[in-house]
Amino acid sequence: MIKKWIRLLCAATLMLSLTACAHELGSGLGSDVISKPEEYRHIYEAKERIILKSIAGVLREKKIGENVSVDYRLNTVDSDYVISDDWRIKTNARVRRLNWKECEVSLVVTTEKKTKAGWELRRLLGKDQYDSFFSVIDLKIYEEMAKVE
Repeated sequence: MIKKWIRLLCAATLMLSLTACAHELGSGLGSDVISKPEEYRHIYEAKERIILKSIAGVLREKKIGENVSVDYRLNTVDSDYVISDDWRIKTNARVRRLNWKECEVSLVVTTEKKTKAGWELRRLLGKDQYDSFFSVIDLKIYEEMAKVE
């Protein structure tokens, strides 16, 4: 029963973030050409392995990246580009232990738009969308911690 509620909450959070993203697209987001992708950070109270599994799970479930790979030695999660129309998106995450109970996640979502000159790096996600992404990861962490191994 709890898993159903967690999944329902994850789905609602994703729908809310997609709605917020669609609203932002209408106000010029995606038109900014940038030189390098933005990186956002968030701190979680969990072990690196659980956080890495959670990030990979979210990327697979939401189809945010293809061929999601987890490197437990380097504490990274990488995905290949997902191409949709004139856009492509790729996600990279890095986990770093801060102390005995906290880890910092650095998340980079690279979005590019196809133009006549080639692929241009664009800003598609704002801080609110990253915060929503981190919330979904947080829920997935609790789901991973609840699993009995």
